Formats: sequence, C-alpha cells, structure tokens
Amino acid sequence: MTQLGSSGLDVSALCLGTNVFGWTADETTSHAVLDAYVASGGNFLDTADVYSAWVDGNAGGESEAIIGSWIAKNPDKRDDLVVATKCSQLAPNKGLGRDAILGAADASLKRLRTDRIDLYWAHYDDADTPLEETLAAFGELIVAGKVRAIGASNYSAPRLAEALALADREGLPKYVALQPEYNLVEREEYESTLAPLVAEHELTAVPYYGLAHGFLTGKYRPGGPAVDSPRARGAAAYLEQPGAVAVLEALDAVAAAHDTTVAAVALAWIAAQPHVTAPIASARTVAQLRDLLPVDDLQLTAGEIERLTTATVA
Repeated sequence: MTQLGSSGLDVSALCLGTNVFGWTADETTSHAVLDAYVASGGNFLDTADVYSAWVDGNAGGESEAIIGSWIAKNPDKRDDLVVATKCSQLAPNKGLGRDAILGAADASLKRLRTDRIDLYWAHYDDADTPLEETLAAFGELIVAGKVRAIGASNYSAPRLAEALALADREGLPKYVALQPEYNLVEREEYESTLAPLVAEHELTAVPYYGLAHGFLTGKYRPGGPAVDSPRARGAAAYLEQPGAVAVLEALDAVAAAHDTTVAAVALAWIAAQPHVTAPIASARTVAQLRDLLPVDDLQLTAGEIERLTTATVA
C-alpha cells in the first residue's frame, strides 16, 4: 500500500477503473471482477456519477449502483476500500456550483450505499463557477464527514494552479490529487504542464487511460486480427502513429524479461513516474483483470524504464 498524497488514505498499486460497470460488464460480471480485485489485495476503486449515462437506456449512476450493491453484500470490506467518485457531469447536478456539488454527493452516497466518499473528484473544471464557491462546497462535505479528501480531474495547469493558490490563501480545502490522461503514448500535456505543478505542490497523480483504450495491452498489432471491443477503434488508431510498433516491441521485451503481461508493464511504467500513486485501468472480465494484477509486485529496472520512455510514440 502507498499513501495517496497528503490524504492519509492508503491505496493499492492498481486503481480499478469501473467505467465499464453497467456498460460492457453487467452487475454479475462486475461483482466477480470486484471479488477478484479485492481478493488480490486491491482496495482503490474509481468511478463517477455519470458512468454510464452514454449507454442507451441508462440514466447515469449505473457504475456507482453496482459498486453499492457489492458493498451491501460485503459490508465487512467497506473500511478497507478507498472509494473515489466524481461530480459535475450528471444532470440535474451539473457543474461545480455549491448546490450541484452537495446534490451530487448525496446522490452518489445513496447509490454507493455508504456514508462517505473517500476521494471526491471534480470531474471537469467549471469555468462559470468561482473556484472559491467550488472549494467551499467541498469543505462543507468534508466538515459533514461525507468526503475525506478532494481531487481535480481534467484540469488545465493554469486552473489547477489558481485553485491551489486560492486554497492556500483563503484557508479552503485543497486538492490533494490530480487525475490526468497519461500513459506511454499520451505524455505531452501531463509532462510539460501538469507534472511540474504536481511536484511543486506535492500532489499525487492518479492517471486514467493507463492502457490507452487497450492499445497498451498488446492486443492490437499491425496486420493482426480484429479485436471485439467497444474501444477497438480508439485503440487501433495508435497503430497509425509513428513509433507505435517500437512501443509494442519495447513492452514485449520487458514483459518477457519478467515473465509477465504487456499490460502490467505498461502500468508499471506509469507507476514508476515521479508523484504517481496508482494508474487507473479497467477490466470488464476477471480474465482481463488477471492481466493487470501483476503490476502490484512488478519492479522495473532503471534501464527498462528508460527503454520504454525512449520508445514511446513521438
């Protein structure tokens, strides 16, 4: 376990993304994935109120509700979990105004069947709401015991810097974590603008799309067979970028050296980056989860990290 920044929360090396729950994984399958993840020692779940509103017939909140039904079946496991969810994107509580945040939190708590959210993310920035109002609303939730720590997801460096400075100046709750898109083939924005800010303020990063829509699992190869997945088009698109084959070759070599999976190596590279606590990756089956779990014990050498870093897509 590693402490999540200054939050006081101890989390496992892999954060299980649950955006697939209620989308490509039904409740029974999702519960099986949760059973296997927790049995392996995992404790860090990432969801959002808007998951999975994009599916026909869904209204949002499906992922949270599935996690909630699992917690109801396993109440003795709740205190071992770090449950992270997000607000700002699901009607009627859209945006980061006070009423939206308080309403979204209560709705998430009800679906999750729990009395607190361990890490509450502002899912997307809301330029129309003063940052002071947003942070003060999070503060109300913290004082009420409904939220333990807060984080910023998908914030630009200037807006994150502004929020952190405001929190320090006005004594408001401060974001302790950042959730950016970051992986071996999507590096530029995080490394050039956000990573320096994370280091300066001693935040922690919990990157999403750790496997680049599945591309970094190694299932997508030049001339290879088609993969049956809702994310196949996005993953396969990376093959069109310069250096894609070099990335796969480097992953293959490191995975072979450790007798492990390509996916675990891709996640271990993220975990080895400064100020990263845990990468997020999702699994829609227990079999997919098994490919991710070796990251818990996988230690890459400095040479292997360098090889992967220099092989990345330009």
